[in-house]
Amino acid sequence: MPKFDIDEALLRKLAALLNETGLTEIEYENAGQRIRVNRGAGQTTFAAHAGQASHPAPSSLPAASPAGPPAGAVTSPMVGTAYLSAEPGTPALVKVGDKVKKGQTLLIIEAMKVMNPIPAPDAGTVEAVLISDGQPVEYGEALMVIR
Repeated sequence: MPKFDIDEALLRKLAALLNETGLTEIEYENAGQRIRVNRGAGQTTFAAHAGQASHPAPSSLPAASPAGPPAGAVTSPMVGTAYLSAEPGTPALVKVGDKVKKGQTLLIIEAMKVMNPIPAPDAGTVEAVLISDGQPVEYGEALMVIR
């Protein structure tokens, strides 16, 4: 098995991200090395693996629905906190019924103190906003529906 060098700074950032977002688990993979940080029963545990996993690790998070996200769903490209407006106290960037252009900013996801604008993948009309302002979101979670 290849040697696995643990990046302590990365480990600390992942643990801090768990606390900030209220998530129970974060998994990070890079170049065949994977780190999973899991918070259970009041303590944080770490697991590190080198090489390819033969099967996905079990998770305490709810399983995704077999149907997947709804058609036209804009999904989260990262774990973080979603904000519907550009600044606190200002109107939402988009709301249900708004027509959006491809590339228009729909919302912002804060991840590790960086504000990441999430663009519309295609032009269309916002049919549903599936999250609330300031809600923690996970990778792949449906955020909005645009048709």
